Amino acid sequence: MKLYFSFDTQYSQFYIVDSLCPKEIGRADFWTPEAYKDRLAIGKGILGIGTECYGPVKGEIEVLEKENEDFDINQFDHIVEGSIEIKSGNLTIEDCPTSTKQLEINVNPGAYRARIYSSNLESVEGGEMGDDYYRIELWPSNDMTRKVLKEYFSK
Repeated sequence: MKLYFSFDTQYSQFYIVDSLCPKEIGRADFWTPEAYKDRLAIGKGILGIGTECYGPVKGEIEVLEKENEDFDINQFDHIVEGSIEIKSGNLTIEDCPTSTKQLEINVNPGAYRARIYSSNLESVEGGEMGDDYYRIELWPSNDMTRKVLKEYFSK
């Protein structure tokens, strides 16, 4: 099942959240220097997705049965993986800073791997607006490591 999203967010980030998550995004161990560099903050029941633009964000999310091993790394500017445990079975995509629910997906409770593909990052001028796009894939997995598959360096 693939769902699309388009909404306004701020601070160059948005969230993937288990609805039971306490959303402790202000903790010093959430948006660490490594998280900013990797464009992915990982907390208990929450992932922070770093975006190139400050405002509007567009993308898609797809829940898969298993890892997608057939993708062209050259089609994307940045690719990062992390994990989230979804205890509630209710996953939401939320904006920043109000944490307003933008999209809701029901999934089986459990541990999931998330791969975030970022594209068109060079289209963003001055950090404000552009055609940056974010594809998110989720699949059941107990792999809880952070992994950058392709790194984008801002110009």
